[in-house]
Amino acid sequence: MPDSIIQSHAAPKPVGAYPHARRVGNLLFLSGVGPRHPETNAIPGNVYDAEGRLTDYDIALQCHQVFANVRAVLESSGASFADLVDVTVFLTDMARDFKTYNQLYAQYFQDAQPCRTTIGITALPTPIAIELKCIAALPETR
Repeated sequence: MPDSIIQSHAAPKPVGAYPHARRVGNLLFLSGVGPRHPETNAIPGNVYDAEGRLTDYDIALQCHQVFANVRAVLESSGASFADLVDVTVFLTDMARDFKTYNQLYAQYFQDAQPCRTTIGITALPTPIAIELKCIAALPETR
C-alpha cells in the first residue's frame, strides 16, 4: 500500500504543519496527540487566572480527552486501539500526574496492550499536561 496522509475531522486540528497520521506500508505513525477538544480547541480541566495564566489543571480530564483524540485519529485511519504496538507518553509533571494517568491508561488499554514508554518533560508547545505519540501495525488489506 502506498504512503497516505491522514487528517481526521474528529480530532483537534494540528498546531503545526503536520498530519494527524501517516501510513507507510502496514505501519501507521500518529503525530503527537494532545487533549484539546476537537470542536472548541479548549483544554479540558485547565484553570486560568484573570490575566490568562494557567494556574491549575485536571490530569484526569486531560487523559480522557487525549485517549479520545487518539481513538479518533486511529478510527479515521481505519484502525483501533487493538492495532497499537507502541505508545510514548509525555507528562509535564511526573510526580503529580503519573498515578492518575497510569490508572486511566490501564482502563483504556487493558485489552490492546501496546508497548509503552512514559517520559517526564518540562513543557509541551501548548498548555497541556499530557501528549501521546503512537505507532500502529495494520494488515496490508486495510
